[in-house]
Amino acid sequence: MPAVRGDGMRGLAVFISDIRNCKSKEAEIKRINKELANIRSKFKGDKTLDGYQKKKYVCKLLFIFLLGHDIDFGQIEAVNLLSSNKYTEKQIGYLFISVLISGNSELIQLIVQSIKNDLASRNPVHVSLALQCIANIGSKDMAEAFGQEIPKLLVSGDTLDVVKQSAALCLLRLFRTDASVIPSGEWTSRIVHLLNDQHMGVVTAAASLIDALVKKNPEEYKGCISLAVSRLSRIVTSSYTDFQDYTYYFVPAPWLSVKLLRLLQNYPPPEDPGVRGRLSECLETILNKAQEPPKSKKIQHSNAKNAVLFEAISLIIHNDSEPNLLVRACNQLGQFLSHRETNLRYLALESMCILATSEFSHEAVKKHQETVINALKTERDVSVRQRAVDLLYAMCDKSNAEEIVLEMLAYLETADYSIREEMVLKVAILAEKYATDYKWYVDVILNLIRLAGDYVSEEVWYRVIQIVINRDDVQGYAAKTVFEALQAQACHENMVKVGGYILGEFGNLIAGDARSSPAVQLQLLHSKFHLCSSMTRALLLSTYVKFVNLFPEIKSHIEEIFVADSNLRSADAELQQRASEYLALSKLTSLDVLATVLEEMPPFPEKESSGLLNLLKKKRPGRVIENPDRLDEHVARKEHKETNGTSGTSGLSLASNQEQEGGSADLLGLGVPSAGNGPSTNGSGTVTNNIQKFYCKNNGVLYENDIVQIGVKTECRSNLARLALFYGNKTNHPFMNFKPDVSASPALSMAILLQVKQVDSTVEAGAQFQQMVNVECVSDFDEQPDLNLTFFYNGAPQSISIKLPISINKFIEPTEMNGEAFFSRWKNLSLPAQESQKIFKAAHPMENSDATKTKLIGYGFQLLENIDPNPDNYVCAGIIHTRSLQIGCLLRLEPNKQAQMYRLTTRSSKEAVSQHISAILCEQF
Repeated sequence: MPAVRGDGMRGLAVFISDIRNCKSKEAEIKRINKELANIRSKFKGDKTLDGYQKKKYVCKLLFIFLLGHDIDFGQIEAVNLLSSNKYTEKQIGYLFISVLISGNSELIQLIVQSIKNDLASRNPVHVSLALQCIANIGSKDMAEAFGQEIPKLLVSGDTLDVVKQSAALCLLRLFRTDASVIPSGEWTSRIVHLLNDQHMGVVTAAASLIDALVKKNPEEYKGCISLAVSRLSRIVTSSYTDFQDYTYYFVPAPWLSVKLLRLLQNYPPPEDPGVRGRLSECLETILNKAQEPPKSKKIQHSNAKNAVLFEAISLIIHNDSEPNLLVRACNQLGQFLSHRETNLRYLALESMCILATSEFSHEAVKKHQETVINALKTERDVSVRQRAVDLLYAMCDKSNAEEIVLEMLAYLETADYSIREEMVLKVAILAEKYATDYKWYVDVILNLIRLAGDYVSEEVWYRVIQIVINRDDVQGYAAKTVFEALQAQACHENMVKVGGYILGEFGNLIAGDARSSPAVQLQLLHSKFHLCSSMTRALLLSTYVKFVNLFPEIKSHIEEIFVADSNLRSADAELQQRASEYLALSKLTSLDVLATVLEEMPPFPEKESSGLLNLLKKKRPGRVIENPDRLDEHVARKEHKETNGTSGTSGLSLASNQEQEGGSADLLGLGVPSAGNGPSTNGSGTVTNNIQKFYCKNNGVLYENDIVQIGVKTECRSNLARLALFYGNKTNHPFMNFKPDVSASPALSMAILLQVKQVDSTVEAGAQFQQMVNVECVSDFDEQPDLNLTFFYNGAPQSISIKLPISINKFIEPTEMNGEAFFSRWKNLSLPAQESQKIFKAAHPMENSDATKTKLIGYGFQLLENIDPNPDNYVCAGIIHTRSLQIGCLLRLEPNKQAQMYRLTTRSSKEAVSQHISAILCEQF
């Protein structure tokens, strides 16, 4: 409660004392209930209550509310206090209203009228109280009621300075609620010119308001630049004695200085040479003052002084145009790296991370490398150590890469668990980017796996394999090094993966040495087999079948592994399939076929490791500093898939640039779509929509334009389906306010149930993420759900509306049956309402029967071969699963190659289903 001189409200003090003396919660509630009953009776029964009594009881109600109890009366008495001419009574009335009255209260009209009366008052105290109340409530109603009056109050020449301060801050609060409250046009220059006001308090309040307005509409308020520089110059060049009322521990107007420096960071460096020169003088003066001996030993002095200094350095970094200032700022920050104050060390490291990306100050930052490395080793605060890692990463270039990577590897052994994964990514990026000898790169990555295997993501070891495959000069060394690494007693599973892949491809390069003979390699790898996960075991089986081709002399030992019950009869379907297929492959008598199927992986297209950089950005959005040499960033695309072999399961590869059907990047692998340089956003670029193709396939790129790619993976079982929607940002700018909305029409929402997972509203540059959509089929349907995607790219709104590939065929279960059963059911479905027949011209070559079979199977049917008397005909069967019933469906496709025509006949137990399937399928052939 505010202390009021000469008016102590003894009754309130006694009540508060009684509450504090209560020994239990029950006693407190009892005392409060007693007081509430007393106040209620006074308000209802005593008509002679004076202002002091009302004020005292309203204060008690406010105190009870602040204790956490509900107050359901007394509001009208508080509103009545607003009409009092006494400051203390009016103040308590406004305080009660600000805390307890909501924007939709029935009393809001009375309150608004009382506030208007006070705003028109000649008493500045009453006007200030009214403005404070408006700002405290800050509702849209308040903005609408007073949006016209407060700007006039702010710029009026008759308004006192103390009222102008309150009006500026009140207007700022309303602007945050409703941006339309501040008119444009002539008001713009009048508000901007408040920076020239004689009263420093008005300027300080106006600076906050103008900063918010500039962020909303920078071009309209561009005139504030010269005024802000002029005012800043007057502050920094003055003595602290010139601003006695606004000097804080010998620092003149520190809060206003910080606000002006922040305001200038909304714009590029001033174009006017005079203004630009004056700003440079101000910044130089601030840097010079930082070198002067402190005028006070108190912490408040250094805090205020450093606040202005760091904001000035932020402006220097933002402008990035004055080499001299950038180097001086770097040197000043370097002094803080050894400061005893932890916060200063943290801020210095953070600012130097940004300075390291500037061509003017990069070399100056590198001079502090030893100090930063020492901070990494000795700093006790983990957040400061993390900033030190960031700075080492940012200052790294060709001249110091090996030293920095070595230091980061050394620190990795004792690093905090919270930053290990990030450090691994940074080391991997630097090692690849600056590797002059790729043997060194291989050593670094294997050391990463050895020191922090749990934190080495798949992207890291995929990348080292890709580089080894692409460079003949490092393959033998990699095979030898990984063979030696696998001999360690404790070997991380990621090391086994890398070892299995590299030895499977290049084990023959070290097989001449008896210590690494084929049998020894096999024995070494298989000794790790039982300790690994099923995914790694599957990779090792692929390695073994590669050995069959590389080392025929150990073929019998490998076949014994394939035949083992743990593989051939494994509960894991993938292991069982690989073991059986690899066993059959190993028994092929034709060595040419074996050599062709199991030949060495071809080189991958060259690309940088920016996939790792994107992973780093996703882990710390907005905090990853670009490495300065990365001037031409391209987002790499990467896909982890299996090598050539039977049924596509005989190995592991790292395909990178295989284009999806109708799309330019693989979003469905583990990669990210490529980022272009400034793609167009007006819709004139290439747009791909593959919705028609998804009737006969489940995975692929659904939609793609210049800036975004949308991919789909679909899994279906019975009447349930799950879609993984992959959104990829192909640009160098983040997507803001990203809102994907999945919906269904009223008719469709009765037939399917949708459950959509929410996603983040920001998509970082070059990033991708997935959104899960669960679907339940309740009854048959012939529509598709809608996906409406809205977001902001580079400040411009974007909107995409497409259909989701969920159709009735996704719930078809392929059904096997013999000829007798098929034609029996075919006859049972012979009613006209159950059949749909279409005759249509072939749109694709009819000679390609495999393509036709693939489309029928992809649609969801079981292809029944050798059933129809005419071997050229295609016969299919399936059952559509819904929650309510199962719908049998039979299909017969009869080609007439001479006429280049098809006849498609579909029969099902529901007419609508037959019609729909026929209409869709006739478009596919």
